[in-house]
Amino acid sequence: MSSAFIQAAVILLREGLEALLVIAALAGYLTKAGAAHRVQALYGGALAAIAASLVAAWLFAVLNSGEHSDIMEGIIILVAASLMLYVSGWLMVKQDPRGWQDYLAQKANHALAQDTVWAVGALAFLAVFREGAETVLFINALATTEGGWTAGLFAGLGVATIGLAVLFYFINLIAQRIPLRPLFIITSAFLFAMAIKFIGEAVQEFQEQSVLPFTELKSLSWFDAIGLNPTVEALSAQLLVIVFALATYSLFARNSRLTHADKNVVRPAQR
Repeated sequence: MSSAFIQAAVILLREGLEALLVIAALAGYLTKAGAAHRVQALYGGALAAIAASLVAAWLFAVLNSGEHSDIMEGIIILVAASLMLYVSGWLMVKQDPRGWQDYLAQKANHALAQDTVWAVGALAFLAVFREGAETVLFINALATTEGGWTAGLFAGLGVATIGLAVLFYFINLIAQRIPLRPLFIITSAFLFAMAIKFIGEAVQEFQEQSVLPFTELKSLSWFDAIGLNPTVEALSAQLLVIVFALATYSLFARNSRLTHADKNVVRPAQR
């Protein structure tokens, strides 16, 4: 088993797994929410992102001599994180069955759901595009260092692709068996965690270009092992987002309770 085979398989599995989990979680959410007909659009966005990743990788190779732009990558990561936070908050607000029923009744044929589906589609595209562009660049670099596009390299990519397809099937199967409310909560929590991780990665990209300062927390250096950015700047940004998200959700929950309380008062009075 060649070095190129192992490295190519590991690169594709590592880069593809995050995007796969996002797509599978959103596909499960759409199916359970009665919008299975929109899953095809979700997959279409993912396929479009794969094509866009190949085009972007070619442009990087032609225009930048194969060197990717950290600033552009940081911007893409921030956009993806923003969409993840939006969809995560939307799912958490709608996880209450009463809120979900009210939502369906008030929006009459999901007027707002169209906006959400647009956000979900854009999120799927960005998640796959980011990972896909990185994968192509890493594989190109691997081919350069390992003596070209060898059979072992292609074999590693093929095995990793099959592995990702199998993982996607089982993850998607599990997601479809989860009741609606737990699925909303699990998907929301997963997307929120991914968004927080992405924010740390975006800060790192900007730090590498000296756009942001770099203040390392040596006591948290083990964060590197789990893919987190152990710096004051990254953790501060992540903490601010977490506090803002909690405050926003608390405000929505309070308003929702007051709205339901008002409805319960009005209904008996009407009788």
